Amino acid sequence: MDLFRDPTPVGESSISLEAEVPEVLFEGMRDFLRLHPQWDQYSVITSALAGFLFQNGCSDRSVTQHYLDGLFLQR
Repeated sequence: MDLFRDPTPVGESSISLEAEVPEVLFEGMRDFLRLHPQWDQYSVITSALAGFLFQNGCSDRSVTQHYLDGLFLQR
């Protein structure tokens, strides 16, 4: 996993987020990242969060854009 690269696109602000997740989800993410080197842990988490928000009714344009970018891995 790429822990040192700044994944924030130019012009966007970001915050640092710390969360505890079930070990099985962490292992699933780690396995996914091994098989998909074009992804990193930042893009997986951002895509998952945007997908959750979008699918649960968030209509913010920026969230929608992150959701669509995650579908097509646009960064």
